[in-house]
Amino acid sequence: MNRRLCSLLAGLCALAALLLCALPVAAQMPEVKPKPPMFSYVANWQVPRANWADIEKVGSATTPILQKAFADGTLVGYGNDTTLVHTADGSTHDTWWSSMSLAGLVKVLEQARAATPPDSAALNNAKHWDEIWQATYYNWKPGSSFKNAYTLVLEYRLRPDAPDSTLENLSAHLIAPSLEKLLADGSILEYEIDTMAIHTEAPGEFMIVILTPTPEGLDTARAAILATQKDHPLAIQTFASATDSSAHRDDLLRTDGAYK
Repeated sequence: MNRRLCSLLAGLCALAALLLCALPVAAQMPEVKPKPPMFSYVANWQVPRANWADIEKVGSATTPILQKAFADGTLVGYGNDTTLVHTADGSTHDTWWSSMSLAGLVKVLEQARAATPPDSAALNNAKHWDEIWQATYYNWKPGSSFKNAYTLVLEYRLRPDAPDSTLENLSAHLIAPSLEKLLADGSILEYEIDTMAIHTEAPGEFMIVILTPTPEGLDTARAAILATQKDHPLAIQTFASATDSSAHRDDLLRTDGAYK
């Protein structure tokens, strides 16, 4: 499934560049305007299988902190993920939260670290790394609270010689408009197009995150992407000129959480 989604998203993104270069403004999809930056912290854990049951108990220590920060508006979203498609060096679990400021993000991080049990075998025997992302193209169904939803993460890297406006144009003119349609019809609960705010990896990486309430939502998103690609079969070449295809990766996760 990941290889198919790779080619489908490549076609979708490439179509944006093709439209921007070849079609008059009136013929383009409705433009989505950028929003104020939203910052997201992700704590990734690669937990040995024997400790998978224990990691959920550890998470209960920070849940009240996240709930309080969500209630008072410091956070606009929070949750945790369990990886469904594993890799040899990837995470098995993560906890995340989102805020409209880095200050809000870090204040919650400090509280969560103070509440984390220092003697947890599940954490002390795990590989761990953190990431902080930012998005200006995002949206969600207001008041969403979800359990056993599904998150699809599609990771890409721009080529070093790609114009600075490449991702902005892709996001505004095609990716976000396409995902807004899926959000409007209820197929997805949330989406965001992220770049790193704290560069723990080389610049140029971006990811498209899609949250859907049911497994069927994954098929609906796939069908919408496929339909767009079918109408513009040459668009993949345009996308390939701006991205490094060897850096593409997909993640499929099961997600519990909430958004304002």
